[in-house]
Amino acid sequence: MKHIDIAVDRERHAHIKCQLELRGLSLAEIASQIGVGASAVSSVSLGKSRSKRIEKHLAAALGKTAKELFPERYLDCAEPPEVSR
Repeated sequence: MKHIDIAVDRERHAHIKCQLELRGLSLAEIASQIGVGASAVSSVSLGKSRSKRIEKHLAAALGKTAKELFPERYLDCAEPPEVSR
């Protein structure tokens, strides 16, 4: 079995938890709101797994976009340039 190292970002995870707490929320409450297990939300927050749906909900709860909260996961998702008329 091949071992793959997954980058875990404990600092961002702690920041997300702290910011949620300041808003009266928790990872478990976010999980309940979207119908997934708390461990799934925690795993995404830590960077152990990826779910665009969970990333989007975490970001929205913090008043951010998923691209702002998880920039390394959205490197290839460039915003189209605005067109001046």
